[in-house]
Amino acid sequence: MVFRAPVSIEALNTLSRGTLIEHLGIVFTEAGEDWVRATMPVDARTRQPYGLLHGGASVVLAETLGSSAGNLCLDTREQMAVGLEINANHLRAAREGTVTGTARALHVGRTTQVWDIRIEDARGRAVCVSRLTLAVVPVSSPA
Repeated sequence: MVFRAPVSIEALNTLSRGTLIEHLGIVFTEAGEDWVRATMPVDARTRQPYGLLHGGASVVLAETLGSSAGNLCLDTREQMAVGLEINANHLRAAREGTVTGTARALHVGRTTQVWDIRIEDARGRAVCVSRLTLAVVPVSSPA
């Protein structure tokens, strides 16, 4: 098991309140031993002016999944995982409905983590594939 403890979907969704995650309608739905899944609507919040799912919204979903999963691997009182690099290949347009992203661990090390994120439409077709590299850093004490 890559996560430090069983994943609480309720806790992930609670932590997202009042953030960009909530604003875009991203909802965590399930998790396994080394993966986490969330959905995001394709609507006015996430479309670009031509009616398609905005690539940036897909990247937000990917980074949300990977960063959340990365932090589930750490004692967040001492360390946190922060985005170092993300790439995304947009493979198929989505115009409506919901997309589902799944982040899976590729590497969980002491100083870096790498997560593979696949975003699919309601028919299970790949909309976007992304790879996120996280840096594991110490939690700063308040000034």
